[in-house]
Amino acid sequence: MKHSDLIVIGAGPAGMAAAATAAEAGLSVTLLDEQQRLGGQIYRDVDRVAPKRGDILGADYTHGATLTAAIRRQGIEHVEGAVVWAIEDGFRVSFTKDGRGAQVSGDRVILATGALERPMPVPGWTLPGVITAGAAQILLKQSGVLPRRAVLVGSGPLLYLIAAQMVRAGTPPLALVETQTRGDLLGAARHLGGALRGWNYLAKGLAMLSEIRRAGVSRYAGATAVAVEGSDRAEAVSFQCGGTRHRIDCDTVLLHHGVVPNTQAARSLGVTHEWDAGQSCFSPVRDRWGATNVEGVFIAGDGAGIGGAKVAEIAGRIAALKVAEELGKLSESERDRKAAPLHRQRAGESAVRPFLDAAYPPFREALAPEDATIVCRCEEVTAGDIRRYAKLGCLGPNQTKAFGRAGMGPCQGRYCGLTVTALLAQANGLSPDETGYYRIRPPLKPVTLGELAAMVDHADEAAE
Repeated sequence: MKHSDLIVIGAGPAGMAAAATAAEAGLSVTLLDEQQRLGGQIYRDVDRVAPKRGDILGADYTHGATLTAAIRRQGIEHVEGAVVWAIEDGFRVSFTKDGRGAQVSGDRVILATGALERPMPVPGWTLPGVITAGAAQILLKQSGVLPRRAVLVGSGPLLYLIAAQMVRAGTPPLALVETQTRGDLLGAARHLGGALRGWNYLAKGLAMLSEIRRAGVSRYAGATAVAVEGSDRAEAVSFQCGGTRHRIDCDTVLLHHGVVPNTQAARSLGVTHEWDAGQSCFSPVRDRWGATNVEGVFIAGDGAGIGGAKVAEIAGRIAALKVAEELGKLSESERDRKAAPLHRQRAGESAVRPFLDAAYPPFREALAPEDATIVCRCEEVTAGDIRRYAKLGCLGPNQTKAFGRAGMGPCQGRYCGLTVTALLAQANGLSPDETGYYRIRPPLKPVTLGELAAMVDHADEAAE
């Protein structure tokens, strides 16, 4: 079994920055990632795509090429297409690649697993023709394809980014149906100081809104009672806005109301998580270096709390410096000297986040869906089912598996977990922390018996 000083899981901004910084300090590094090319979700396939569509995707996207170049320059072992399904004692990491199992071990692990798009369960969200806004952006990055006659629905800056990119690509959305309210914006004013410190983010947002406005894209703010209509596929979006019921015929609906940390790997290791009221999700507890309560396990990037690509990159470097110091490659004074400007940069880049979280909260009706709305797509469990389980004595998400299989499908609760927690907490009069989350165990992703059998004979070959 191959052994490295450090195993980094995830090759987005945090993972690439952590791997490059650790290698520069003299550590041997193995970088595992599910994608076939470096970049993660935010910089997906940036080396190939930037020359083709960099003008559409923007400078923030093309910046990712500087991180991929550093990975190659440092000679880091990058294992692409590696689906990690277990992290065990002694940091033995099991994964599959090309249909065969493999294992690597390390002295430290940095989890850079990034974020998941928050599911937006509204009536009709499971119809064909309904995808997340992030999925549409993946199509644009990877294939240069965009859905036509699309309506963007939800809240958050990502909606504006994708709408602006669609405009630049010559395929503007039919409309933006936004769920944040004027009250949300007024409430966010208490964070105005931080917002002004992050003026560059606000300037980018205003520039994107100007692009969208010039393209003639209709915007509706404060939308409620959102529903996707259609029989066999999405045919329209209906919603209430300004005291009037609206209906927009379309072919595709792009849903988005924020992103949340991908915590599955961290939870499988026993990392402590707490409810983050500002972001309406669970986040792992860690110190300023990214260290968790599990010795040797660090978390960097959006998997530790949503901060964006720049914050993720900085956090990856900070965690790597701490690992290098722990493994004797840097003295404590060297670590602190290198980390001091990074801590300041992270504070500056993070200053705008409370304002954005307050101004663009998740859609309240999707956090507590109507009874008939499916919340667990894998097992077709509805919000009404979860409320019924609560009346029968179900107190936490893990129990819902016994009551009705919620969270037992292929996604293993990644997409329904937060909704199930919220529904049970509300029904039982408990806090999200008291209600808890699914208990995550290996395998984190499906693995076949054939892949396990192949690991015995071909572990070294699969890892190379």
